[in-house]
This record gives sequence, structure tokens and C-alpha cells, in this order.
Amino acid sequence: MAPSGSRNVKRGCQRVLYWIPVLFITLIVAWSYYAYVLQLCIESIEDIGEKIVYLLVYHVIFIMFVWAYWQTIFTKPMNPLKEFHLSYSDKELLEREDRGESQQEILRRLAKDLPIYTRTNSGAIRFCDRCQLLKPDRCHHCSVCDKCILKMDHHCPWVNNCVGFSNYKFFMLFLAYSLFYCLFITATDLQYFIKFWTNGLPDTQAKFHIMFLFFAASMFSVSLASLFAYHCWLVCKNRSTLEAVRAPAFRHGTDKNGFSLGFSKNLRQVFGDEMRYWPLPIFSSLGDGCSFPTCLVNQDPEQPSSPTGHIPAGKIAAEGHQFPAKPLRGSQSRLLTSTPSWTESDAAADKDRKGTTNPGMTIENET
Repeated sequence: MAPSGSRNVKRGCQRVLYWIPVLFITLIVAWSYYAYVLQLCIESIEDIGEKIVYLLVYHVIFIMFVWAYWQTIFTKPMNPLKEFHLSYSDKELLEREDRGESQQEILRRLAKDLPIYTRTNSGAIRFCDRCQLLKPDRCHHCSVCDKCILKMDHHCPWVNNCVGFSNYKFFMLFLAYSLFYCLFITATDLQYFIKFWTNGLPDTQAKFHIMFLFFAASMFSVSLASLFAYHCWLVCKNRSTLEAVRAPAFRHGTDKNGFSLGFSKNLRQVFGDEMRYWPLPIFSSLGDGCSFPTCLVNQDPEQPSSPTGHIPAGKIAAEGHQFPAKPLRGSQSRLLTSTPSWTESDAAADKDRKGTTNPGMTIENET
């Protein structure tokens, strides 16, 4: 009982510590709201028209920023569904086998009817011992969450959450709106920051808030701009942070562009088909998180000739349907097969037109 109790206390302390970065960001944002709205706009700006415009634009950006941040934090990452979990009998059968090759034969048999195209670097079926499941493509086990996360990008301490299929759009919007927030504050605070150094401001506490607000916003702008640019590049290439660090392996070998379908389709896979939903922190990503179209299917004789062909019904559905049958949001989560088809030549041609770049970045945390 004692060891179990101590483990529970340890896990409880860890949960509290994980919220410290989120609390830090919340306090910074709360102070910036006070400094900008009260100390700058209300106390320091004398022109009524300028004050109204600044306050209106500021609050629009602020609301979108807080909304996106909230969605990123509190949207639970999606985990693989029951089709990928081993049954009790399969677990027993796997445990009875001592040899790795025999276990792989069992896993290959179980994966035969599932839309799984990626492998380990050694060519083995991707299997999670802790979760006891066959890993769907682009799924990884997070050591912090202790779960397998669909299309895992990374575990972000600043949102105390895993960034994956269910909340990657929210994370992108969080980066975008936080960048706009900082740039707007920097631009509108600049003239009053200059007045601070030229003694053009009255000697009140507002002048110090104005000075620190400019420094904080400008510094955050630099770091957010680089991070946002990097993730824009990832979206354009249809890669996660983990896939950028280590290319996914298919049966024919590793390929960093294996899931890239061209700029337009890559963008729509994250943000959806309807552009009116793109700027809003509501789920509109395409797909189900368990299966993804790949431009490499025609290179592998064991794979179907198209992302939807020759896979048993009920596992990957035909055009306009889901795999599995229960989508994240029925009205918005659709497979990318709403377009006619993607071939390797189409994706390659699109990639040739766009070109490639490879900035050096690192991930925050992943297992």
C-alpha cells in the first residue's frame, strides 16, 4: 500500500508542476491586458478615436488568442480506437511466443486488415507494449501523457498537453494569434515607448508599464515568429515535428515526404475544406487520425493502388465515409478522398513546383 500511495502522491505533484508553464503564460497575458487596456489606452492615450480603434482591434485579437489557447490546452488528444487494440486472446497468444519473429508474424496477421503502412526502421510492425496496440500511421507514445497519441506532433509544456490530430489546428491558431497579439502591442506601443525616453509621458506608474510592455511584446514576437514559421513549413510539407526529426519508415524504406500530397491538399488536411472555418478555433481538420493518404502506395506491391482501394469495408471506407465509423466530429471530419484521387506523380509534380526548405529546429518533448 505504501509504494502505491507514494506513487499517487508523486503523480499528483507532477500534475501540479506541469501546470506551472500554463500559469506563467496566464499571468503574463493578464498583466499585458491590464497594462495595455488600463495603463496605455485609458490612462495615456488622449485621442478618443485612436483609443477606441486600439481597444476594438486589441479585444478582437485578444479573444481569438485566448479562445485558441483554451482549445489547445483542453482538447483531449485522440487515442487509437479499439480496432488497433489487441484482444485478450491476441495478448495471450503474443505473450506465449518467446521469439521476436513469431511475435512479428502474429502482429503482421493482425495488421493485415488495418490501414497501416508505416513500419519501424528495421521493417517491423509498430507495436506499443505499454498500450498493447498496433500503432496507426503517425501515432506515437508520449512518455508524459503515457498514452499513444494520433498524429502526435510533440508534447508542449506551455499548454500542458500533447499536440496531435485533435488539436494541431488549435495549436497553429494559438501561435498565429499570439504572434498577432504581440506584434499589435509592439506597433501601437512604440510611439509611447519613444515618448518614455524623451520624457514625453507624465511621471506616473503607466510609463513603466508601457516600457515593460514594449520589451515583453517585442521579445515574444521574435520567438513566436520563428516557431510559427517552422510549423507553417511543417504544414506545407505535411509533416509532424517528430517526422521532421526522423522520417517515417514504409515497407520500401524511409521517406520524409511520404505523406505529402502537395501544398493545397496538405493545408486542407489540417484546416479543412471550408476556408470560413480556418481562422476559428473549431475542429475542421480532414480525416479520422487513424489513416492518412500517402503518395507512396503505388511503390509497394502489398499496398492498395489508392488510399481507399482494396481495403476491407468497415476498415477504410469509400469516398466521403470514415475509418473508423465514429468520427471526431461527424459534420466536419472527412477523409481527404473528397477529391478524385492522388497519385504519386501528382504529388511529386506539386512538390517540384513548390520546392523544399529545411530549417534547423528541435522538438520540445517526445518519446
